Amino acid sequence: MQQYCVGIDVGGTSVKCGLFTVEGKLLDKWEVPTRKEENGRFILQDVADELKKRLWDSDLKPEDIKGIGIGVPGPVQPDGYVHICVNLGWKDLYPAKELQELMGGMIPCEVGNDANVAALGEMWQGGGKGHDSILMVTLGTGVGGGLIMDGKIVTGVHGAGAEIGHIHVRDGETEPCNCGGYGCLEQVASATGIAREAMRALKQSEMESSMRRFGDELTAKDVCDCAKEGDKLAGLTMEMSMRYLGLVLAHVSMVADPETFVIGGGVSKAGQFLVDLIWKYYDEYTPLLEKKANIALATLGNDAGIYGCARLVL
Repeated sequence: MQQYCVGIDVGGTSVKCGLFTVEGKLLDKWEVPTRKEENGRFILQDVADELKKRLWDSDLKPEDIKGIGIGVPGPVQPDGYVHICVNLGWKDLYPAKELQELMGGMIPCEVGNDANVAALGEMWQGGGKGHDSILMVTLGTGVGGGLIMDGKIVTGVHGAGAEIGHIHVRDGETEPCNCGGYGCLEQVASATGIAREAMRALKQSEMESSMRRFGDELTAKDVCDCAKEGDKLAGLTMEMSMRYLGLVLAHVSMVADPETFVIGGGVSKAGQFLVDLIWKYYDEYTPLLEKKANIALATLGNDAGIYGCARLVL
């Protein structure tokens, strides 16, 4: 009998859902709007209602579903407890247990942090396929991390495992990070951070730069594109940002020693140009290692979360 699994990736705007075979083939995907009013109390009910409709309309029975995995934007304790998801309004709940009850108690449910399950998805069917120990780095609005060792998510005792975006990398920073600290990796290597560093460089230098034409609308993509075209100031900005990322990956190698690093998020669209910059500094900061981790690009895009959530239950 063919078995299936479901991945549910809960985001601040929408909940992405996917139906998979247990072998990892995506059969169907859809989205449910994230209703955040009243501290997000409608989110899981909406997901359950739509999921029942989709499954039962496809003539699937509860016994056909191996399980449902959920990814949430916040730390998850080993027992499935979520203290807070700021972007959803959630506080003090067990999402997997609640969804399982809403589905009639007949389908097992598991929950994980969204960055961790995205890493699991990339390991299963994406840029980390063929490896069972990877660190996925997401370079978007922030810098996220998900560590998989021997095929299992490493959450840490307090759910903060692989939060590499908040590793301190630079002294003297005067602007606070979203976490309340100063000088975090996220402040220099995220899409937001790259654009901010470029704006700082433009204000501090009189050097000619094609970045100036973007004014206050300058984005990380603009910085990357200008650097690729040979703009010196843009190139220096990217070198600085990726030097810090290469340094952090070197530190991770000395602690966890993964087989490969998978780079995802919007900034990863810069492609091999970005990988080469990261490798340059990662290689420099790991002279001890004869065999080094590979650095690869993520391939699943926005679907990494649903893939990982589905894999969570297998």
